[in-house]
Amino acid sequence: MLLAFHKPYGVLSQFTPEPGSRWRTLADFGFPPGVYPLGRLDADSEGLLLLSDERELNARLLHPTRGHTRTYWAQVERVPAAEALQQLERGVVIGGHQTLPCRAWLLDPQPEIAPRDPPIRYRKNVLDCWIALELVEGKNHQVRKMTAAVGHPTLRLVRVKIGALELGALAPGSWRALTEDDRKKVFAFSSPLSF
Repeated sequence: MLLAFHKPYGVLSQFTPEPGSRWRTLADFGFPPGVYPLGRLDADSEGLLLLSDERELNARLLHPTRGHTRTYWAQVERVPAAEALQQLERGVVIGGHQTLPCRAWLLDPQPEIAPRDPPIRYRKNVLDCWIALELVEGKNHQVRKMTAAVGHPTLRLVRVKIGALELGALAPGSWRALTEDDRKKVFAFSSPLSF
C-alpha cells in the first residue's frame, strides 16, 4: 500500500507525539494501520508526504545514490539573482557538508498558494518570492539551510513533487491511495548527473 498525504503546517512526520510538543502527529489523520512515512517533512514544512507499509521502499526512494528527485517550492526573502540560483545548483556547504548538485529556478509566474495559518513573517520593506528546488538528497532542514547560505532565508516550504508524482489538488490534511500509474510516477527519477 502506498499513500499520498498533503501534510499541513504544524504536523510531525510521525505517529508518536513528542513529549511537551505543540505539534500534531500523523495519528490525527485516519491512516490505515501499519503504514509509516517514507522520509520526513519538518513540522513547519508542508506538502507531499508518502506513507506505506512496504518496508523496502524507504531505501529505494531516499538514498541519494538512487538519484530520486524531490521538488520543493520555497518562499524566500528577496528575489534571488541568477548567481544565487547558480550557487544553489552547484551545491553549498551546510554544516560541513557539500550539498549535491540540484536544479533551482525562480517560479514564473509566481504560484498562488492559500495563506498559511499562522501566516509567515511579513516585513513591509522586504520583498519575497517563490523559487523551486529539485533535489536528490534530504538532509535535516536542507532547503532552509541552502537558501539561507545564499542570503535568502526560507519563509515557507512546500514539497510539490516526488519523482514525477505531483501534489496537485490534494487538500491540506487529506490523503489518498496511489494507483498503479501513480506508483510509476513516484519511481520516475532523474540522475543527479543530469543536473
